[in-house]
Amino acid sequence: MTEPADRPRIRLKPKANARGLRHGFPWVYGNDVVTDRRTRKIPAGALAVLEDDKRAPIALVAVNPNSKIMCRVLDRDITADLDATWFETRLHRALELRECLFDAPYYRLLHAEADGFPGVIIDRFGAACVIQPNAAWAEAHLDLLTDALVKVTGVTVVLKNASGRTRGLEGLDDVSQTLRGEAPQAPLPVPMNGATYMADLTGGQKTGLFYDQRLNHAFAARLVQPGAQVLDVFSHVGGFGLAMLAGGAGQALCVDGSAAALDLATQGSEASGLAGHLNTRQGDAFEVLTQLGEENAQFDVVICDPPAFAPSKQALDAGLRAYERIARLAAPLVKPGGYLGLCSCSHAADLSRFRDASSHGIGRAGRQAQLIHTGFAGPDHPQLPQLAESGYLKAVFYRL
Repeated sequence: MTEPADRPRIRLKPKANARGLRHGFPWVYGNDVVTDRRTRKIPAGALAVLEDDKRAPIALVAVNPNSKIMCRVLDRDITADLDATWFETRLHRALELRECLFDAPYYRLLHAEADGFPGVIIDRFGAACVIQPNAAWAEAHLDLLTDALVKVTGVTVVLKNASGRTRGLEGLDDVSQTLRGEAPQAPLPVPMNGATYMADLTGGQKTGLFYDQRLNHAFAARLVQPGAQVLDVFSHVGGFGLAMLAGGAGQALCVDGSAAALDLATQGSEASGLAGHLNTRQGDAFEVLTQLGEENAQFDVVICDPPAFAPSKQALDAGLRAYERIARLAAPLVKPGGYLGLCSCSHAADLSRFRDASSHGIGRAGRQAQLIHTGFAGPDHPQLPQLAESGYLKAVFYRL
């Protein structure tokens, strides 16, 4: 075990929020620490002891001088050793929660800071797992993490997905690879909410499927009457559309910019025994919504689940305008008495601002609305109470 005396020390400035860190906040920004030639030379991903301005130890942290988030809290025990036992213990704890919640092994196994693995995402697809090591410390300990993952879960395939904006902010590469076993050569079927989704683990977006909307898919499915006509915009592989078809809808139109994602949605409808009930339209969502309005198209349920329009505070104003525009274009497509669901995965746009933008858009479209439900990510995406960013997903459902 490495003794604390052998680890670098990182000291907070006097005005930094040491109390917040002691109470569970997991990040230390570069402008909150004393930086000198020594600290700037600490290798990305190395471990260090975080101290307050009086040199009292706070936590064991992972350091990345190249990132805006210079330190990520790993353990309150400054003597902790990141060995096989450390990884296995935390993975067992995460697995225990998921096995309590789900009957089948299809879920998010690790949700970063909330599961004690800062910057690390792991989604499970039966005997396969996809890791997104979005922090330098995780990249440096990837072999240990992978070994522990295989031992704890028994999976035979582990893939690394290196896509995404976050790795770039950490100074990491974008090279994905197979870490264990053989990568699947075809999309994998994933049962969820009575439908079967097709997940492309190597060529799809992120890990191949978005588990976070599971509960919101289920709520949307409750809104449909037998034979209902539904619209799923930014559908990816048919998330809401397939769930609503499984719930009794007659026809679903899925709209997305990706032809590959729409092809997977069609495959999912076939695997779900719903062939012929799902139609697709490829194109820019704003343009397709405009076209559908010009066609006087009407649907019983309309869902819009766009990518993050406000991924940062700098993009917040533009993002809120985009959410308002989506609502304004979508609302006229909902039949009187029908339902509109609007989603945001932008952590910079909190629930209040997103809800206001959505409601303003509906009002600008000349529709009256009742807000009937607010949804969030499922319990396999736990939130760290001290970290607002971990509660990024919001979904608001209206009756128009």
